[in-house]
Amino acid sequence: MAESENIVAETAEKIFADLADAQTINRDKEGKWKGPLWKALTEAGLPLAWVPEDCGGSGASLAEGFGVLSAAGRHAVAVPLAETMLAGWLLAQAKISSPDGEMTVAPASPRDRITVNADGSLTGKARGVPFAKAAKHIAVLASGNGGLQIALVDAAKCRIEAGIGLGGDQSDTVTFDKVQPVATKPAGKGFDQTQLMLMGGVARSLQIAGALESMLEISVRYSNERVAFEKKISKFQAVQHNLARLAGESAAALAAATSAADAIANATAFNDEVFLEAAAAKIRCSEAAEKGGGIAHQVHGAIGFTIEHILHRYSLRALAWRDDFGSESYWAVELGKLVANRGADELWPLVASR
Repeated sequence: MAESENIVAETAEKIFADLADAQTINRDKEGKWKGPLWKALTEAGLPLAWVPEDCGGSGASLAEGFGVLSAAGRHAVAVPLAETMLAGWLLAQAKISSPDGEMTVAPASPRDRITVNADGSLTGKARGVPFAKAAKHIAVLASGNGGLQIALVDAAKCRIEAGIGLGGDQSDTVTFDKVQPVATKPAGKGFDQTQLMLMGGVARSLQIAGALESMLEISVRYSNERVAFEKKISKFQAVQHNLARLAGESAAALAAATSAADAIANATAFNDEVFLEAAAAKIRCSEAAEKGGGIAHQVHGAIGFTIEHILHRYSLRALAWRDDFGSESYWAVELGKLVANRGADELWPLVASR
């Protein structure tokens, strides 16, 4: 990691450590912590990290932004930071300047489609859009007028049905009923919805990997504090075995997510090699979220299932992130199609390309 990437990631870590302490947030039922955290993130330029300076952003590299997302995952941050970063990145593909404030992206599912009408308005429905209710603007990828278009939409002009995801965060349904966007421009040559889904999938993979790191740390700490039958439970072989399995899942998720992020950061295009990395990362991290979360709760026993304990902030969000921008089953099918289309002789060269 380059020095500048370290600085950006360290800045994010410091902000999260100061203003996103899990125990403090867990006790704050009114959400008063969100305002100061978002203000600090904005002042540091992190929400618009992937937006070039001439479009109103910070002009950070993809690698620097991915470092921020890893840090956000380790703190299970429940503000639309990743969504605003993705929205800014999408708008930048069409040279549309990003506005201030929270944003999100639509569609957030590979099966949803938004259409551009003849008069330039947008029509369609996007399900499972994260933090749509909290967003001031939505970056939309839509088809019509001779190709794919990228649009900036005022969220207040859309019909938004509130929903709650498994982690307790907003996962809303956004309906575009002939909504006139603030700005619309053609997407770049070769850009498609799959690229948006892959980018979102890698973002979620990094967040899941970060959450698993924290779950491992919390579980190891608890096992060294909890005493049963007059000794720490970390001394029991069954608990040691579970912690080793959790460490394995965390390491596998981190390796897959960071490898995919590195592939995107250094690629000149979203080719088959990037597809392999990104799809495999989403699949592996999603599997790790299920297995790792279960192990962490087993280690904690009954206390880990209580609302008062912080463990659920990580485990439930990691599980919820599995479905955003394509579930593991969706990407497993798509990855299978890619391998089948290339043929048996091309499988090893594709795998070995990284």
